[in-house]
Amino acid sequence: MKTKSTFLLAIFFFANIALSQSFIQYYADVSNQVSQTNITNYLTEFENLGVKRRGTQPLEDTYNWLRNKYLSFGYTTAQFQEDTFTNGGYTCKNLIVTKVGTLYPNTFVIICGHYDSIVGTGTNDNGSGVAAILEVARLLQDISTEYSIKFINFSGEEDGLVGSQHYVNSVVNGTNPKLDIKLVFNLDEVGGVAGITNNTITCERDTGTPTTNNAASNTITNELITCVGLYSPLNTYLSYAYASDYMPFEDNNEIITGFFETNETSHKHSATDLLINMDPVYNYNVAKAATGAMMHFAVAATTLNENTFLNTTSVRFFPNPVKENLFIDFGTQPTYHYEIKIIDIHGKVVYTDEISNPKQLENINISSLNKGIYVVQLSFDGEKVNKKIIIN
Repeated sequence: MKTKSTFLLAIFFFANIALSQSFIQYYADVSNQVSQTNITNYLTEFENLGVKRRGTQPLEDTYNWLRNKYLSFGYTTAQFQEDTFTNGGYTCKNLIVTKVGTLYPNTFVIICGHYDSIVGTGTNDNGSGVAAILEVARLLQDISTEYSIKFINFSGEEDGLVGSQHYVNSVVNGTNPKLDIKLVFNLDEVGGVAGITNNTITCERDTGTPTTNNAASNTITNELITCVGLYSPLNTYLSYAYASDYMPFEDNNEIITGFFETNETSHKHSATDLLINMDPVYNYNVAKAATGAMMHFAVAATTLNENTFLNTTSVRFFPNPVKENLFIDFGTQPTYHYEIKIIDIHGKVVYTDEISNPKQLENINISSLNKGIYVVQLSFDGEKVNKKIIIN
C-alpha cells in the first residue's frame, strides 16, 4: 500500500449534507448493524492466517477463508468469479462476488480492496479494508439495490497492482460489451493507529490523467463525504487517489473514490503490522460509513425484502428457484407487446424474446441456461419490471 507525506496538500472537511442527499433512516439502521465483534474477529482471523505473499499457502488459505465468509453470509458459488493471473511466476487469484441489481443489473458499483501482504500479516494493510468490505457484504446480502454490486478482493496489490490491472484488462475490457461500471470504491489501510484519537477518514478522489473522469470522481467523493457524516461519527479529509487498486480503473477512465486512514500507521510492510497496533473501533466506524455509502451508491431499497420493486405491477414470475420452465403471470390486463431479457450476474444478456398479445400465463423454457442467479427484465409500455431468479 501507498505512503502519504505529512505535508500532503489537502482540504479538511466536516461532512455537510449535500442538497442531493438526505438522511435515510433505513440506511442508518443497517449501518448501525455493523458489528464491532465481527470486525475484531475478522482482523484476528486474518492476522492468524500469516504472511500472504505470492506463491505461499497463507495467500491461498486467505482466498479460501474469504470464499467461506461470503458463503456464510448467504452468497452462493454461482455468484463467485475466480480471476486468476500470473504474478512473479506464481498463480494468484482475485475473488469477485456479484450481487445482482433489480433495475440496472448490468451496471456495477464495485467495492474493493486487496488481501495480499508483503512482509508481515498485513492486518492493517489491508486486513482492515477486507474486514470493512466483509461487513458491507454481510449486511447488504438480503437488501435489494437498483444497481448490481461487485465485492472484489484483489491479490497482487503489493507487487504493483498486478491483480487489479489484470482484472481491468481481462474482465472489464474483456467483456463484450465492456463492463458498465458506475463507480469503484476502494478501501485500503483503514485500521487507524493504537493509542491515539482516530476520528477522521481520508476520502480520495481522482486528480490524475486521463482528466475526463476527474469531475465525476470529485462529485462521487463529495457524496462519499456526505455519507460519512450521515452514517458514522467520523470526520472527513479530502485528498487524492494514488498507488492502490483503484488506479488501473482510473487509467481505464472509470469513476473512482476511496477510503484511507488519516492517521497513517508506521507499521505497514513490517512484521509489526498487527492488530495490537491498530484501532479496531476506528475500523468499525469506517465499516459503518462504507455501508451507508454503498447503500447510497447502489440505491438500496428501504426494505429487507429483496423481491420488492420500485414500480407497482401485477406481473409475477414463478417458480423460483426454477429448473426448466419459468412462468409469467401477466395479471388481469396484459399489454399488447412485451420484450423479455434474461441477464446473468456479469451483466450479459443470455436470453431475449418478444411476446405479442400474451395470454395471462406464458411459459419460457430456460433449460439451456446454466445454473446460477439471473435477472429477468420485462419491458412494456415504457416500463420495466426486474426480478431476480435462481436456476437450479
